[in-house]
Amino acid sequence: MFVHPEFDPIALQVGPLAVRWYGLMYLLAFIAVIVLGRHRIKARPASGWNNQMLDDVLFFGVLGVVLGGRLGHVLFYQPDYYLANPLHILYVWEGGMSFHGGLLGVIAAMWLYARRAGISWLMVTDFIAPLTPLGLGFGRIGNFINGELWGRATDMPWGMVFSRVDSVARHPSQLYEFALEGLALFAIVWLYSSKPQPVGAVSGVFLIGYGVFRFLVEFTREPDNGFLMLGMSLGQWYSLPMVVAGGLLLAWAQRKRA
Repeated sequence: MFVHPEFDPIALQVGPLAVRWYGLMYLLAFIAVIVLGRHRIKARPASGWNNQMLDDVLFFGVLGVVLGGRLGHVLFYQPDYYLANPLHILYVWEGGMSFHGGLLGVIAAMWLYARRAGISWLMVTDFIAPLTPLGLGFGRIGNFINGELWGRATDMPWGMVFSRVDSVARHPSQLYEFALEGLALFAIVWLYSSKPQPVGAVSGVFLIGYGVFRFLVEFTREPDNGFLMLGMSLGQWYSLPMVVAGGLLLAWAQRKRA
């Protein structure tokens, strides 16, 4: 059994300016997108993408992640709390970002960018999908540092006590998500997209992969809002439509190629 280190959420402070680990993880996520994106552009000069387009799509993506992720957390998970404390909606440095809300925000942002650039929306999502899992992984490390989104009680030898919660050994579910939604998903989508695929296929694989991994990890994660129908968590119910949508998109893309 291990005990969560109770990290100081502030990585660096100079006078009144505090740099938090959670914010640094998001910065690393965006840097990962730039590095991986430029590598892919250089490796595929005929793809039609260039560094300026990458910078532009990242700008739209950042807005989608931050606005969608925060509003998703507010509306999907804790609407009553934020209705009573509306100013806390702005306290993004304390954590509280919803992946599913961020995904919807990014989808909307990529649609806006595609219209502005005059290219196919699915071509944009296919390009950005392999670049995002590592960023998701960094976000889960931020959750672990903050000691939030802890797991359910376990008797496994690697169980971890989160002292701010109780003295019960729990699954370090943030690290499971880092391994699956971050590293494993990155490997799958990156390798799949390394060869030419029909438009929409890469986006479909991303949706399926994330949805399946998140659904599985939720069995070890303490539910944010208790258990719902069929004993499943809210995160699991949000993940199922992703898997279905990804499967339909992949089938449509493969059918078009055939």
